[in-house]
Amino acid sequence: MAEQHFQQKLSFFEKAGYSAADAAANFVFMTMILFQTNFYTDVFGLTASAAAAILLWPRLWDAVADPIVGILADRTQTRWGKFRPWILATAVPWFVIMILAYTTPKGWNMGALIAYAVITNTLLMTIYSMNNMPYAALGGVMTGDVNERAKLNSFRFIAVNAAQFIVGGFTLPLVAKLARHHAAGGTIGIADQQYGWRMTMTIWAVLCLVLFLITFTTTKERIKPIAREKTSPKQDFFNLLKNNPWKVMFFMTLCHFCILSFRGGALYNYYHHYADKAALYDWVQQLGLVVPAGAKASGLMETLGYIVHGDRADLANSNVADVANSIINMIGTGVTIIVILLSPPLAKRFGKKAVAVTGFGLACVGSLAFYFLSPTNVWGMVALTICIALAYAPTIPLIWAIYADVADYSEWKTGHRFTGMVFATIGFGLKAGLALGSASFLWIMAGVFNYNTKLPDAAAAVQGYRACSGLMVGVLFAICTVLLIAYPITKRLTIQMADELAERRKGTGAA
Repeated sequence: MAEQHFQQKLSFFEKAGYSAADAAANFVFMTMILFQTNFYTDVFGLTASAAAAILLWPRLWDAVADPIVGILADRTQTRWGKFRPWILATAVPWFVIMILAYTTPKGWNMGALIAYAVITNTLLMTIYSMNNMPYAALGGVMTGDVNERAKLNSFRFIAVNAAQFIVGGFTLPLVAKLARHHAAGGTIGIADQQYGWRMTMTIWAVLCLVLFLITFTTTKERIKPIAREKTSPKQDFFNLLKNNPWKVMFFMTLCHFCILSFRGGALYNYYHHYADKAALYDWVQQLGLVVPAGAKASGLMETLGYIVHGDRADLANSNVADVANSIINMIGTGVTIIVILLSPPLAKRFGKKAVAVTGFGLACVGSLAFYFLSPTNVWGMVALTICIALAYAPTIPLIWAIYADVADYSEWKTGHRFTGMVFATIGFGLKAGLALGSASFLWIMAGVFNYNTKLPDAAAAVQGYRACSGLMVGVLFAICTVLLIAYPITKRLTIQMADELAERRKGTGAA
């Protein structure tokens, strides 16, 4: 058998245009993973238990909303296709709600603040489902070419990681800079931090709106279902339950995205409370990003909030942890962007499953090693961040390409394609994983390490940040590795499905 018979090429312009919407989505997604937990506890002013509930329930609702959106998207019929109209329709609501979700109302009591946070976070998660689930399904109907899908997802995740680079690298410095500007030379208070968050998220929301419009105008849906008969959502779901690859990927996705939100909350606290601030200061000083207290600075790095103002002996209220955390985030993301380019050739040679198993296994080892770093070993933190990025990066686009293979498997087995249902149910696992990751981090910290949001530097809490960032994340990566080993679609079967489905579509004009 030839490597692959069926080809359906996409232009560079369309691949790049498709990637824009996922870049936009990651301005919300990565802020949620990296900072939302601490935004609610440190800026919005909620307790750990209230924050856990607000992070859990709206995301679980969002997980339930995904299959509903999938059913509706699969049955959408417009001159623009099934999935593209959803991206256009949600662009402006996304812009508005994104800003509201990171705005702290003034003068409200705790009950009213909790209600506001629940409503705005629920709306944000709902609009995320209505936009991102059809977007994910769109990639499965732009081309049926196996190698071209891998390339499309590489474009997508280069854009994703570019957005993650911006969010992880510039959010905290921008918030600190805008807060300092709002304080007008005085002591930075909670109101100033709230202003910094609102204005930073407004900047990100404008970028999201533009990127969604780019995706809508540059992409095209090409693959049409072979089967012409009408089917019910119930029938689609029961057909899906017969799909063993889907079952494995559902549970793998649940665990995978639990890692992302759990690790994001843990690492923020790891760098702000476990890592030694004097060691961080020395490291940042080596990069030339420090000026003495009272001295003035100018230039691009000062504009972006990347200059640490202060002295080594008085760092409690400095932005040194924000700057160091952001730089390490950028290093990890930068490595990820570069290594993602290797995903298509690696997948072509070894298969998506083999690359994913290896990547998750090595990420497990790197994460476990994080636990053994001392608070002063900043270069060790940087080195392990790079090693984990090198291992994990090739898996990122391949996991999403695997989801498209799962949709192909259903069509190959049943003769009926329900891409929206596949991605919607995977989306359910994704959102449930995110919800459980953020909430379980706070539950573990409060229940095992006596975490009090008013005393984040307590000795027990600091050890909790260390254990969660290393040991717990390593265990979760190990579970994902085992599930990927159990995934039954091999490289050979992927090629066989693509060829046979292409032959079937020739007779129906579906491709």
